Amino acid sequence: MGDYGQRLSFGHVLTPEAGAPLVGIARRADRVGLELIGVQDQPYQRRFVDTQTLMATVLSATGRIRVFPAVACLPLRPPAVLAKAMATLDLFSGGRVELGLGAGGFWDAIEAYGGRRLAPGAALAALEEAVHVMRMLWDGRHGARFAGRYHRLDRVGPGLRPAHRIGVWLGVTGPRALAVAGRIADGWIAPSGRVPPGRLLEAQQRIDEAAAEAGRDAGEIRRIYILSGAIGLGPARAFLNGDSGQWVDEISELALGYGVDTFLYDGDPDYLETFALEIVPAVRDTVSRERL
Repeated sequence: MGDYGQRLSFGHVLTPEAGAPLVGIARRADRVGLELIGVQDQPYQRRFVDTQTLMATVLSATGRIRVFPAVACLPLRPPAVLAKAMATLDLFSGGRVELGLGAGGFWDAIEAYGGRRLAPGAALAALEEAVHVMRMLWDGRHGARFAGRYHRLDRVGPGLRPAHRIGVWLGVTGPRALAVAGRIADGWIAPSGRVPPGRLLEAQQRIDEAAAEAGRDAGEIRRIYILSGAIGLGPARAFLNGDSGQWVDEISELALGYGVDTFLYDGDPDYLETFALEIVPAVRDTVSRERL
């Protein structure tokens, strides 16, 4: 537990509000050196534009930054079709797509949009099956078969192969779901609002134990933390609510003491440059000194 020694990465979360200057924000994130953009995916939210369409637009408008759904709503995104969409975006962008994936949460809205309501255990099983289905298709195997309870493939032709191995990052929080992440995921996505630092160590331990049982190196699983807070409110306020120095201290502690390696700013875009040009370099310097 603690620092896994992974290279630190930083990015921003886009809330896909239809009236927001989304492409402009993405270009700013790319220009100031951030590495990732996560796009919320709530197809049933009437104020939001479609996540996959926005991802394609952002990828075409930027030259370097990677983009992923944070997280894709699996009950409304059939895994075989989602695999094709992500592979297509990855090919067109030269390998700049990753996949954040969730089991579903707002079931009334999902059901109203035509999705199937699942109990928590069933939704988790469907999520695990979906990961296997998508990887089979990305591997390009012929005659792929998968007979799951919730998803299936029946001797399908080879799927579209992406430009690089797309990372599958699971946005989950429950104990059983964390074990699934440890067994099969390339990364784990946790929002600070739902998994505050007081819960991080226990969650990381569950992931690590499951990875060990599956014969995996837990240190290779990315740990992505969504930073919900406000910059510039003065020092010594609540977690992630204060000046740049407070943000540097708290993010550095998350990296060194809690094993987080990827940080996504989910706050006012007006402070995007402050995050990228002041906070990020200071965190990198602090963590580099401590790792020596």
